[in-house]
Amino acid sequence: MKLENVQDAALVRQYMEGNEKGLETLIVRHKQRIYSFIFSKVMDRDITEDIFQDTFIKVIRTLKKGKYNEEGKFLPWVMRIAHNLVIDHFRRNKRMPKFQSRNDFDIFDVISDGEESMEFDMITSQVHEDVRRLVEELPEDQKEVLTMRIFKEMSFKEIAASTDVSINTALGRMRYALINLRKVIDKHNIVLTR
Repeated sequence: MKLENVQDAALVRQYMEGNEKGLETLIVRHKQRIYSFIFSKVMDRDITEDIFQDTFIKVIRTLKKGKYNEEGKFLPWVMRIAHNLVIDHFRRNKRMPKFQSRNDFDIFDVISDGEESMEFDMITSQVHEDVRRLVEELPEDQKEVLTMRIFKEMSFKEIAASTDVSINTALGRMRYALINLRKVIDKHNIVLTR
């Protein structure tokens, strides 16, 4: 049987058993999708190449240590590694705030956050967009309470009055919204970090 027709999980097993071709086939199979994902975040070919290589170095190390346990979920696992490396890249390269020399020097001018970098804004925007998409998967009553609480910053008393339910019902819906949100995040293997 040709390796191109073998499932990801079987190729991972083959590689872990010493067949280098297994990993080579996986890289060829998923390169375009992983590379495109990284490039869409960093918008620079050289940085994309570096992060792509770092991703597979991490994959190889994990496989060689026998610590891979994502049976049947190879691509989402690799995408999560790539996603985390993209975030690490932006964290490492965040621009330091500038300060001008003047008589009334204030240490907080140096350590305060100053202007957020464009990359940080992009990541924050992406996380917010991911959260909004996740919220859309909630039942209507839970979505309503969560939206009012998080996005409109309403108190539970205001939510209860607005939705014509008791405060305890509003609190309960919020609790279930958060529980269900965690389930949706796990289901989609999403990493919400900034």
